[in-house]
Parts: sequence; C-alpha cells; structure tokens
Amino acid sequence: MHRLALIALLVCSAAAAAACSDNDSPSSPSNLPVIFSATLRPANEVPPVSNAESAGVGAVQITFNLTRDAGGAITGGTADFYFQASGFPGDTAVQGAHIHPGVAGVNGPVIIGATLTAANRLPLSNGMVEYRETGIAMSAANAAAVVANPSAFYFNIHSPANPGGFARGQLTRIQ
Repeated sequence: MHRLALIALLVCSAAAAAACSDNDSPSSPSNLPVIFSATLRPANEVPPVSNAESAGVGAVQITFNLTRDAGGAITGGTADFYFQASGFPGDTAVQGAHIHPGVAGVNGPVIIGATLTAANRLPLSNGMVEYRETGIAMSAANAAAVVANPSAFYFNIHSPANPGGFARGQLTRIQ
C-alpha cells in the first residue's frame, strides 16, 4: 500500500512540475502569470531620501498577466501592483507608483505605472499604506524587457515631499 501511495505521489509531483515549468517552447507557450517582488527602501532612491520620509520600508508584488503567440513571444498583457509601506510620517501621501528601467543607482523614466497621481493621492494612515491596482496597461515590448532582465528595472513610490520617489527596490522574479 505504501509503495502505491509513493508511486502516486511521484506521478503527481512530476505532473505538477511539468505544469509549472518555464517551458516557452513553440509547442507550449506559457500564459501563466509572471510574478516579481521588491523591498522598497528610501536609501535605494537616487539620491537616497534624507528627509522625514527616510525611515520607512515597504514591499511590492507585481504580477504580469501575459498573452503570448504560438511561438511563445509576449504579445501583450496587463500588470497588477500590490504594495505595502510602513514607518513613514503620518502626513505622507503616495502620488505615484511605477516601474522604471534602471539598475541599482540609476534612474529611468516610467514605463508601467499605477493610476495614482498628484490629483489622486493615497494618504498613509498612521504612517502605513496598503494598495492594490489590477489591469494596468503595458506594452508587449516593456513586458518582454522586464521579464527578460528584471534586475535592470525598479519599482518605486512617490510623494509630494519626494516627487522623484521615496522608496525604491530592484525587481526580482519569484515566479
């Protein structure tokens, strides 16, 4: 009986591994989401944040919901952002949340962004914030570039006191 259970477990494990593989071959393009994360710190900004917003920390999880052609090439998709931040002054407000190209120490333009703006700010409550936005439009080219080399991109959040960003982290692919 134990041998049968072990065989069944091995078969299920092999099937699950095959289903979760990163196989983007022409015969089986993957439409599974691609997930990234980053720890957001004021010291990672360029230049590092040195005002009242320098003491907090945050984290982001970004999900790319991709479409691919029969050859596996990314043809489009959307992004979902989920971030949390804490330890910031109570009067901090998030007025932007974006993905930018740029390795650590280098700033770049916004290529994928949430709908938060100076006119549509997200205030922190007791120095903390949690935010989720789904279905963010992105180009196939930007999606493919991030998937190909996530560490060459960063996510950051912006405030009125630090319009260039008050907490930043380089992307790491986790799935």
